[in-house]
Amino acid sequence: MKMKMIARSIALLAFAAVAGQASAAGFQLLEQNASGIGNAYAGSAAVAENASTIFFNPAGMTQLQAREASVGLSLVRPTFKFSNQGSSTGALSGSGTGNDAGSWAFIPNGYLSWGLSKDLYVGVGFGAPFGLVTEYDNPWLGGAQAIKFDIKTYNINPSVAYRINDKVSVGGGLNYQRMEAEYVRLATVTSAALAATRVTLDAGNNAWGWNVGALFTLSPSTKVGVSYRSKIKHELKGDLSFSGPAAGVAPTLTTGSAKASVDLPDTFILSVVQNLNDKWEMLGDISWTGWSSIPKVDIVRTSGILSGGTVQTLDTHFRDTWRYALGANYRLSDMVKLKFGVAYDQTPVPDAQHRLVSLPDNNRTWFSAGAQIKVAKGSVLDLGAAYLNVPESKVDNNQTLLGRGRVTGAYDARVWIMGAQYSMAF
Repeated sequence: MKMKMIARSIALLAFAAVAGQASAAGFQLLEQNASGIGNAYAGSAAVAENASTIFFNPAGMTQLQAREASVGLSLVRPTFKFSNQGSSTGALSGSGTGNDAGSWAFIPNGYLSWGLSKDLYVGVGFGAPFGLVTEYDNPWLGGAQAIKFDIKTYNINPSVAYRINDKVSVGGGLNYQRMEAEYVRLATVTSAALAATRVTLDAGNNAWGWNVGALFTLSPSTKVGVSYRSKIKHELKGDLSFSGPAAGVAPTLTTGSAKASVDLPDTFILSVVQNLNDKWEMLGDISWTGWSSIPKVDIVRTSGILSGGTVQTLDTHFRDTWRYALGANYRLSDMVKLKFGVAYDQTPVPDAQHRLVSLPDNNRTWFSAGAQIKVAKGSVLDLGAAYLNVPESKVDNNQTLLGRGRVTGAYDARVWIMGAQYSMAF
C-alpha cells in the first residue's frame, strides 16, 4: 500500500506543470530536493540522507535502506526590479520599467530507490534541473529586447548503484529530458503606428544525457562524494508567430516555424561530510558548471521564403562558473536535527554589456536554515528556507543597430526559497 501511494505521488509530480524560477546562477535549479535547502546544498554529493541522492550522486543509494521514497516541493520567489539610468530605446520600445519581472514558482521532485541485493540498488528520479521565468509589465522600455522569457525542463533519471566494498560505491544513470522555451518581445518595425506588434517563439525538444558518481567512506565519520552530469544538447523546434498591427505585412513579420540549438551545461560536484561528534556534523561542497556551452543562441527560420535565415541572436557570452557551500547540522534530539548553510554562487554573465533583460543574473550569496524531523518510524520531514542576497546588477545592453534599443540601468534583485521534503523507508 505504501509503495503504491508513493509511486502514485511521483507519477503525479511527473505530469505536473513545472514552473521553474532560477535560484542558482544562470537558470540552473538546485532544488532537486528540499532537504538540502537548509544546508545551502553543501555536501550534496556525499550526504545521501534520502532517495534524492539519485540526482546529486546515484552512488549514495547504497547508503539507504532496502526501499526508500522521497517527494518534495520548493517555492521560489525572485525579485528583479529595473531602474532606468539613461536607456535609449526609441519610440517603438515604449516606456516604463516593467515593474517586478520575478514571480512565485513551484518546483516538485520525486524519487524511488530499491535495493535488489545488499550491494546493488536501482532507482528513478523526477525533477526540473533548469528553469527560468522573467515577465515584464508591458509597455516597458526594454520591450523590444524581451517581454517574457520562460524556460522549463522535465527530467526523468533512471539510475543504478553498486557497493564495491565497505569503502567505495559507484553509480550512474540516464536522463530523459524535455525542454520547453517561450520568448516574447516587441517586433522591430519601422513605423510607430505598428509598434505594438509582438513576436513569440514557442519551441521544445526531448533529449538524452547521463550522470555518474562515486562515494568514498574514508572513515566512520568521513564521507567524500564526486559526481558528474553531462551536457544535454537540445534542438528546439517550434513556431515563430507575430501578432498585432504589423503581423504579416512583410516576410520578416510572417508566422512560420523556427528552431534554436541550446547545449545545457555539464556539472561537476565534490562534496565532503564530516561528523565532529554526536551532536555536530559539517558539510562542504565545491561545484563547477560549464555554462560556456551557451556562448549564444541563434533563432533560425525553418519555413517560408526566409527559411535558413537568423531571426535573432541572443548573445549570452556565458562563462563557466564555480559554487562554494559550507553547512552544519546540529542534533537537537533524537527526533530533531537543525540545519544551517552558506554558499557563494558565481554568475555566468560576464559583464553589463552581455546581461540580457531576459536573464538579469548576478553573483549571489546564500543564507540557509532548516530542520529535519522524524515524524514516525522510517519517516522524515525536512523543512528549509534560504535567502539569496544578490548585489545590484548593472545592465548596458546595446542593440540599437538591430532596432531593439539600448537598455541601460540597474536591477535590484533577491531570491527567497522555501521547501519541504517527505522521505520514508518501507
